[in-house]
Amino acid sequence: MKPTDSYLQRFLFEALDIRGAVVRLGDVWRRLQSGRDYPEAVATVLGQMCAVATIISGNLKQTGRLTFQIQGHGPVGLLVVDCTEGLNLRAMARVDEEGRARGSLGELVGDGQLQLTLDAPSMREPWRSLVPLEGATVGEVFEHYLTQSEQQPAGLWLACNAEGAAALFLQCLPGAPERDADGWERVRQLARTVRPEELLTLSPQTLLTRLFSEEEVRVFEPRTVYHDWPADRAKVIAMLRSLGEREVRRILAEQGEVFIRDDLGNHDYRFDTEEIDAIFSADDQEEGDADSVSSPPPPPPTVH
Repeated sequence: MKPTDSYLQRFLFEALDIRGAVVRLGDVWRRLQSGRDYPEAVATVLGQMCAVATIISGNLKQTGRLTFQIQGHGPVGLLVVDCTEGLNLRAMARVDEEGRARGSLGELVGDGQLQLTLDAPSMREPWRSLVPLEGATVGEVFEHYLTQSEQQPAGLWLACNAEGAAALFLQCLPGAPERDADGWERVRQLARTVRPEELLTLSPQTLLTRLFSEEEVRVFEPRTVYHDWPADRAKVIAMLRSLGEREVRRILAEQGEVFIRDDLGNHDYRFDTEEIDAIFSADDQEEGDADSVSSPPPPPPTVH
């Protein structure tokens, strides 16, 4: 396995019944940005969403894929982060007006809303939930969501720059008030002292020691975060066939090529005339072969 600086590190204050996690996205975040040229404010929001998605996906108790989608009517019309329970991550942003793509989350997406989708093999159809954007930052939005959905206080501290994205997460477990009535407030106040550069540069062990030197922290084995979504040209060809030869050739005549952009996977697919001819001539050949296969004679009519 290649060395990576993208991981999820979970931990637990056993004496306090408070759990937490540190996320660091280095090589994965750099690959997600490759060739996209997002404005800085857009990249910051998307990177923070990636860190949060990693935390929530890492807590999944079943096989599945979580998708976090923010839609709005601001200069950034769409932000999507998709993460499997195995922490295979992908993400994209759709910037409508790059010249104005700056400012806070609210200024970027306008009157947006957050949609969460869980797609699991055990489900007949994906589960979806629409959440209002309550908060001025990505951290505040997801803090509110986690606190409301799990009925337990949660805290998030996020950071992002061109080289990495990071997060510190804390959440009360149901028995925390009985273990230590002041534990949650004490740990949360300590976490609030963390600086963005510390989130982005310190190892989890060093970070936790600096923040919580007086507390006993149990640290679990880290989990690697991936970005492994290779190009799938065969799938795109199948999509073109389903679109139909007439429509595909119309696009080819207008554009001089057929161009497909996979924003979420960060792949481009281009097809010239020869490739389109090959795709649909193969279909014609398969139909001809099917017609040429002799079929058994039909059964005689039933006599009543």
